[in-house]
Amino acid sequence: MLKRGAVLLVVLAAALATAGSSLATKQDTALTGAGSTFVFPLVSTWTPAVDEAYGYKITYGAIGSGGGIAAITSRTVDFGASDAPLSPDQASACKGCAQIPWALSATSIAYNLPGAPVHLHLSGKVLANIFLGKIDKWNDPAIAKLNKGATLPDLKITPVYRSDGSGTTFNFTDYLSTVSSEWKSKVGNSTQVSFPTGVGAKGSSGVAGVVTRTDGALTYVDVAYALKNHIRFAAIQNAAGKYTYPGLRAISAAAATVSKVPAGNQLSIVNPPKSQPAAYPICTFTYVILPTKSAKAAELRKFVFWALTQGQQKQYTAKLLFVPIPKPVLVAAEKTLKQVQVGT
Repeated sequence: MLKRGAVLLVVLAAALATAGSSLATKQDTALTGAGSTFVFPLVSTWTPAVDEAYGYKITYGAIGSGGGIAAITSRTVDFGASDAPLSPDQASACKGCAQIPWALSATSIAYNLPGAPVHLHLSGKVLANIFLGKIDKWNDPAIAKLNKGATLPDLKITPVYRSDGSGTTFNFTDYLSTVSSEWKSKVGNSTQVSFPTGVGAKGSSGVAGVVTRTDGALTYVDVAYALKNHIRFAAIQNAAGKYTYPGLRAISAAAATVSKVPAGNQLSIVNPPKSQPAAYPICTFTYVILPTKSAKAAELRKFVFWALTQGQQKQYTAKLLFVPIPKPVLVAAEKTLKQVQVGT
């Protein structure tokens, strides 16, 4: 028989081997994703927490919503992310994909205008006319009328837009199409449109970078990037006539308009009705896109369920101006997540 000390050593060695095997298994669990730059700051805060909870190593490439849709369609990643819901053609091409709203924030209207108010007042009609090229100076009477008492310079407006396929562009053009019939008929709403005027840049960091370097520049960018780059952003006139900026309360007010979720989870909350006077008018849900058949189905479901529940907590969302998704959307998201099953 083995002596007591030898027995303890054998037991300890077995325990260490088991623990080492378990740790190795955790470290070998990798999930790759790509897409939305809008949601990238939030995913970045989730990643270490998910790693700590489950041992999942998540790698996410912020390549834009269009790139994310293409990547999950070709199955070069485990999950895609887009601020624009899949079009019918994209859904068909993805051949078994489920889109799940998993985060909620807003698109800010950021500007670089020396001497201007911190939250310059703008309206949807004025924004549409700027990006249509009909208003090209900051001291234009239409802008001055909205900012009584402010000194506005005789400076050229340089509109800056996303040159890549972008869900932020989808959100912004969705809003402009809602408030301007001319924009809707001449330009329309998509992840990529032919902007009549301005300068293009790739990604949220790209447009933010152009604005910081260009006096008179104006762009649309997710509010987290505006905050990170210390860029001022406008207060936008909503349907109730109130000027609101993308704060937590204003985003939540816009989301409160959702009572039902369509079968495909496509949601638009731009230009909320005047019954929500506190609402910011350019808010959006952003989606994770999962294959309904995947060898990593269990891991994907666990990760996304964590994002839909634990990941909505203020410690992850508030500083980035994301707000928890409302209950009707959460119910629909969890139901859709069940579609993801093990397969190839």
